[in-house]
Amino acid sequence: MLGDVPVMFDLDDPAWNTAVPDWEERILGRRSLIPDLPLNDAVADKALRIFKRLRVPDLIGTPTYGEICGDWVFDFVRAIFGAYDPETKRRAIREFFLLVPKKNGKSAIAAAIIVTAAILNERPDAELLLIAPTQKIANIAFKQAAGMIRLDQDLSTVFDVKDHKKEIRHLDTHAVIMILSADGDVVTGSKAAYVLVDETHVLGSKHKAPDIFLELRGGLKSRPEGFFLQITTQSKERPTGQFEKELQTARAVRDGEIRLPMLAVLYELPREMVEDERWTDPDTWRLVNPNFGRSVFAEDLMADMRKAEREGVESVALFASQHLNVEIGVGMNTGRWVGADYWEKAAVKGLDLETIIATSDVCVAGVDGGGLDDLLGLFVLGRHRETKVWQGWGRAWADRGVLTLRKVIAPELTALEAEGDLVLVDNIEDEANPEIVDICLRIRDAGLFPEKNGIGMDPEGVGSIIDGLVEAGFSIDDIQAVSQGYRLNAAIKTAPVKLKNGRMVHCGQRIMNWCVGNAKTEARGNAVIVTKAQSGSAKIDPLMAMFNSVQLMSWNPEAAGVSAYRDRGLLVV
Repeated sequence: MLGDVPVMFDLDDPAWNTAVPDWEERILGRRSLIPDLPLNDAVADKALRIFKRLRVPDLIGTPTYGEICGDWVFDFVRAIFGAYDPETKRRAIREFFLLVPKKNGKSAIAAAIIVTAAILNERPDAELLLIAPTQKIANIAFKQAAGMIRLDQDLSTVFDVKDHKKEIRHLDTHAVIMILSADGDVVTGSKAAYVLVDETHVLGSKHKAPDIFLELRGGLKSRPEGFFLQITTQSKERPTGQFEKELQTARAVRDGEIRLPMLAVLYELPREMVEDERWTDPDTWRLVNPNFGRSVFAEDLMADMRKAEREGVESVALFASQHLNVEIGVGMNTGRWVGADYWEKAAVKGLDLETIIATSDVCVAGVDGGGLDDLLGLFVLGRHRETKVWQGWGRAWADRGVLTLRKVIAPELTALEAEGDLVLVDNIEDEANPEIVDICLRIRDAGLFPEKNGIGMDPEGVGSIIDGLVEAGFSIDDIQAVSQGYRLNAAIKTAPVKLKNGRMVHCGQRIMNWCVGNAKTEARGNAVIVTKAQSGSAKIDPLMAMFNSVQLMSWNPEAAGVSAYRDRGLLVV
């Protein structure tokens, strides 16, 4: 008991443990991904009867959900509603997360669940929200829910459908179903008892998403009978922002890493199968498409796959993410830098700047600057003293105003800051530049910079950094202007070769993964260039800094040894 309120869910109660540690075996065996739970069978069965009775208004013959859905849907519906205790008026599992590919009836299921919840709801004036990814899909969802009610004579007398408001009101409880769009300002002071988000990856990618999800969950705290349900496919781009957080939490619950009152059902292939690209084998497609043979057919997927292959890697990535729930990583964009294909496998766990300095016989640094809406990138590249493998580490700085100036990428920038790869500052010159100088001093004091040309940079917009380096005792000979554009072609082509044959490794940092994934190339004569203009609003500055350092390292430098300035200071004449 908590005060006078009975608590039904105990995080330590093994009966309500929603983890599915054997999910990989279940996926491969096409078994249920829902664990055995002590559901209230009477409530679960009643909800399922209602759900099965509803008719699908946009299918020929308007069949019932009971006629068209598979057992996986029925099991999920039973879990949602059967976790409710009608005596305590509390729900043991408050959140549900379903990751399922397109064409598995996702949006239709969402509409039927929200109508079922409205029928079973006991709270007067309750709000039920169904948040669709776009205004167009919100209109379709409303028509779907309204159509179910109009096709049922009994429900038509219980609900009042208001087409002009896109609302459906229960005439007895006055509960209202509202279909909202993620395109608009979907929540302000939400007091919804039931929330269903269709395509979380759309809403979750918006820069206001953290505040929206906080509002949605906050409204549920005073409504213990309610639930928060997310039904989504994978993101069309690499997961980021709030969607990435929601997906990571769902996986952690499923894997048993954290106990929460959540049930996560994720139709995705084991990671090693994704990394080995076994998802290209049509025999695996049925594993992640639970409606295979009902609304998803092998011949349709095969046709889509062949079309995507003809159109290029970007289309293949889109096909895999939407139809097979394959999470997009780096190197999945048209016009990508070829090094992206080998980048992830070149990551070395545990490698960091300290290790690079401790194990290298020489180091060089690349710098790439930008304006207030850009990143300031630094990349340190060391050559291992024994293996001669190049090993790299990067970091970036940005004016805090970039979060406002670049709202589209603000969620990713915030995540990078949390990782420690990006430092947001109020004044670049006063806060970021000294940090770059300090890192260069560490390398110089370790005797690892070459006698000259140890720091390479785009000559544009780096005047204050050069001033800081000179003040710290570096000479102009230590700083090499690296020509950009087609003149950087050698570095752009050298790095992929090194990455592929294992002669270049890196720390696996999120910021570098992101920049590599953002990089777009352009053929110019016999040269291949990577430019910020080609990459659009996405940032690649730390990658450009890496190319600058690759250019210097390709000259096969030798370390100059420990600087005399470390002991006696800078001589001023």
